[in-house]
Amino acid sequence: MTTATWFILLGSLLLVVGFTFSYIKSVPATSAIVYLVIGCIVGPMGLGLFHFNPLEESGLLELLTEIAVLISLYCAGVKMPAPVSLKRWQNPMQLAVVSMALTVGLVTLFGYYWLTLPLGAAVLLGAVVAPTDPVLATEVQVRSADDPDELRFSLTCEAGMNDGSAFPFVMLGLGLMGLHDLGDGGWRWLAVDVLWASGAGIGIGILAGISVGWLVTRIRARFAGTSFLESFLGLGLIAFAYGVSLLVGAWGFLAVFSAAVALRHTELKLSGYKQDYSSPAEASIDGEPHPIPHVSASSLIFNEHLERLAEIVLVLLIGGSLFWDSWSWRAVGFAAFLFFVVRPISVHIGMLGSRSSMRMRHLMGWFGVRGIGSLYYLMYAIQHGIQEDIALELIHLTLVVVAISILVHGISVKPAISRYWRSRNLKH
Repeated sequence: MTTATWFILLGSLLLVVGFTFSYIKSVPATSAIVYLVIGCIVGPMGLGLFHFNPLEESGLLELLTEIAVLISLYCAGVKMPAPVSLKRWQNPMQLAVVSMALTVGLVTLFGYYWLTLPLGAAVLLGAVVAPTDPVLATEVQVRSADDPDELRFSLTCEAGMNDGSAFPFVMLGLGLMGLHDLGDGGWRWLAVDVLWASGAGIGIGILAGISVGWLVTRIRARFAGTSFLESFLGLGLIAFAYGVSLLVGAWGFLAVFSAAVALRHTELKLSGYKQDYSSPAEASIDGEPHPIPHVSASSLIFNEHLERLAEIVLVLLIGGSLFWDSWSWRAVGFAAFLFFVVRPISVHIGMLGSRSSMRMRHLMGWFGVRGIGSLYYLMYAIQHGIQEDIALELIHLTLVVVAISILVHGISVKPAISRYWRSRNLKH
């Protein structure tokens, strides 16, 4: 495709999305399905106007997916309820740690014994498809910072945390393939990749978020009428937290999500605001509603628009990467195993001891949306030098998993959530 054709395609798609936004919200489908279908139509499966090769363009795709995930993690983080409590965060923590590890383990067994992949490649495949996606899971995400729904909160928070908790397993897979130093008996992997990188990432994010929130609040208190360009402050916090994490070898995705959560928590705490769950756009001071003049709230709209733009481009590229023979029984069977066996089992085991209802666990077990995060981890691994034949196999499997996830989760999300809310309303 020429540059002119690309601009015409993207411009037309943006116009369609803009004009049909209300209609798409009213039908049992998501906007990502529209982008995927258009990508398939103009790609090798349809008109053949363009073909995007993820292996040849792995560096570009890594950068694009990295940016998309960072923006999405920030958006998810600033929508988390404050104050943060262990009781409320228990469910997503169990999903992001226990269920994540179980998913990697089950996929590793399937990849090693059924797909006959080398052990390192099987572990890497598990790490690539294990994290749920914060970019494509819009319909099951928290709608606002004051959304009281426990199901959406758990799924959003899980997606925010497991995009960082998957990284140690990526490094384990690379290490088993001889591309990363695990240390004797795996000591270096456990000490550095698991404990240090995860702990430091969370710590850096919390410090960065608290610092920005404290500075904004103090400056506004001391200099009345001071205004900020909140969108830039939000982007600056993302870049700063991520950059410092990369500098010290910490997981930057955890840092960005933690920074966003800490920013909102700090702003609410220092300004004396309390959440009003009956009004997503407002909070209260001494029972009186007031708009929230916070960086976390003001920067959210701008970043959500960036998130949607990134989603359009990346899902188009996914559609333009697929051929008819991409839909092999090997890949489709793996996707079915992941969605119908691995995700439900890992969620139900991971949620043992929680107070969530069985119906909520069933929904959590179904809505494990895979997407842009999986593509990022795969491109990251390719850039670290995995063999070409293994890279091609993992690309094949991952693209089909993501495409099927967009379709089946996108079609089922609205009816399932509606039934869930109707059943809750009947009980109350």
